[in-house]
Amino acid sequence: MKKHFLGLFCLFVIGIALVWPTHAQDATPQLLAAVNSLKQQHAEIADNQGKLDQKIADVGETIRVARLFMSRAGGKHKPPK
Repeated sequence: MKKHFLGLFCLFVIGIALVWPTHAQDATPQLLAAVNSLKQQHAEIADNQGKLDQKIADVGETIRVARLFMSRAGGKHKPPK
């Protein structure tokens, strides 16, 4: 039983060893395409993050100016904590 199992196991390992390199060579273009796709997505995400940061800064500045004018007009003004 053990000899039979060992023989089948060795054949299985040899079969996998023969099949594995062919799959590895075929996967290289797919891997490069995936890496390039991820690079493009990363660039888009970084660009979007920059746009979001700019919009948040613009809104913060607008709020600051509005508070400034409100306090000059005699309105209720509480500075941020």
